[in-house]
Amino acid sequence: MIEGVKIKELKVHQDISDTDDPMEKPGHLMEVLRADEGLMSKFGQSIFTVAHPGTIKAFHWHKKQDDLWFVASGKAEIVLHDLREDSETKGETQTIVTDESNPQLILIPVGVAHGYKVLGDRPVSLFYHTTEPYNTESPDEERLPYDDPKIGYDWEKSK
Repeated sequence: MIEGVKIKELKVHQDISDTDDPMEKPGHLMEVLRADEGLMSKFGQSIFTVAHPGTIKAFHWHKKQDDLWFVASGKAEIVLHDLREDSETKGETQTIVTDESNPQLILIPVGVAHGYKVLGDRPVSLFYHTTEPYNTESPDEERLPYDDPKIGYDWEKSK
């Protein structure tokens, strides 16, 4: 595992109906992120995005902000690559496959390149929380091509 990456396994709780209707099928709920868990050094903003099957969104990394990702629906292959010079795991690549049957919250630290591919035949709904708000005049986002040879990730192996 890449140094500084944290994965929180999320617990799914069955919801309770507020009526006596026997036809009503309650859903479920999850506590995704709490301020008292220490996962984020501070709160910047939350973003929601949807990507369609086969889409690859990669790679980018940040100099100032940590990202915290949660795949709410669909299935995603998340790829992380450690670019940090002072890291014990510099140059390592980590892959995490997650979906609603395996809900996880993934902390991606500053200096770790990240991206994902949508697996299966359903769109991915991804929430991500950041430690810094987005600044349109000076975005904290450095980009690398999805097929960057320094990372050398084979996106085709997961279809």
